[in-house]
Amino acid sequence: MKYKSLNSNSELVDFETAVKTGLAKDGGLYFPTNVQPIDESFIKNLDKKTNHEIAYEVIKQFVGLSINEADLKKIIKKTLDFEFPLIDLEKNIKVLELFHGPTLAFKDVGARFLANCLSHFNTKKESVVLVATSGDTGAAVANGFLGIKGTKVIILYPGGGKVSEIQERQLTTNGENIIAMKINGVFDDCQKIVKTAFTDKDLNKKLNLTSANSINIARWLPQSFYYFFAYKELLKTNKDFVFSVPSGNFGNICAGLMALKLGLPIKHLIASTNINDTVPVYFKTKKYLPKPSKQTISNAMDVGNPSNFIRILEIFDNNYDQLTSKMSSFSFNDKETLEAISKVYNDHDYILDTHGAVGYLGLKKYLKKNSKEIGVFLETAHPIKFADHIEKEIGISIDMPERIIALTKKEKKYIDINNYKEFKKYILNLNS
Repeated sequence: MKYKSLNSNSELVDFETAVKTGLAKDGGLYFPTNVQPIDESFIKNLDKKTNHEIAYEVIKQFVGLSINEADLKKIIKKTLDFEFPLIDLEKNIKVLELFHGPTLAFKDVGARFLANCLSHFNTKKESVVLVATSGDTGAAVANGFLGIKGTKVIILYPGGGKVSEIQERQLTTNGENIIAMKINGVFDDCQKIVKTAFTDKDLNKKLNLTSANSINIARWLPQSFYYFFAYKELLKTNKDFVFSVPSGNFGNICAGLMALKLGLPIKHLIASTNINDTVPVYFKTKKYLPKPSKQTISNAMDVGNPSNFIRILEIFDNNYDQLTSKMSSFSFNDKETLEAISKVYNDHDYILDTHGAVGYLGLKKYLKKNSKEIGVFLETAHPIKFADHIEKEIGISIDMPERIIALTKKEKKYIDINNYKEFKKYILNLNS
């Protein structure tokens, strides 16, 4: 397997090089040059396979010869040691819970897979892992890389209350090889700093930089596992099924579209966003117009220029009609999100988080015209992370998991950064 830059100017690289560098030399995202569908008989018999067997079959062609079979299976075993329950909610509507990992968010899978891959490659020169986060990514990366030898992780997150208190504690209380930077700005400013760093010759001459955002193929591609795990449970229904994915930087739904490309018989995917509606507007107008992100109660989706949308366009050869035949995108505001949380709790005694609620709304909107299909929406984080808004809406206290209680007793430590110049000065002095 070789990877190309979506800016089309860099040489082809293998999986190891793509993982270590994060972005191509020309600043483009890496994308596989040739994707082969998984054997149809394997997919038809998913219900007879373990999650580890499924994950290996899904990822092996993307890894290629960079990691041998035995070690890749060990990495998968270390990555996937928790459950992915598919819960019945309403008639023809199911919830895929992705928050049972160590940081209570769906990004645990990609972060752990990436950390274990980098640990396996074990470069002589220390890797400096940069990650921009709107909340959950940084926590998952910090947990996945904590104590990993040969790595230093720098997490950039927006200040001003743009991440929840629990999320900030998950970012800032790790110590060891994890450094948190609070950026004076929004998520897009954090992401811009990371992307600028990868094209900065001074930094790259001195430091071995890589990324742990979904721009990194080892963070992005393992997210396709979720869709196969869900299908294993859906096989017996013999019905068409669709997925609704809460979407911010569009890595998760892009992984779902890659699952489709691998042969998983997904009828349709819905990208459900908050008021940061760059992609829903594109679906209406055919014009992709990035804009500054706006703060919402579903902060992990507060992204005005989602990095992974270029990969989605590549999957469909930049053909708008092909894309819209398999994918839709809808946006919802905070009021609608809270109303959905209240309705689902009152009707079904189930507590949605603020992101899952957006996924639920997108699914309900799609199913109005496609009522015969089974819909699955992704619940991407434990509701405790957004308890302030949820508890106020439904009038109860959410039980706090033990691992979150432990966080509240730790001291937050972070570095305030205002711009790229300050970031560069700090990072250049890391090892001096």
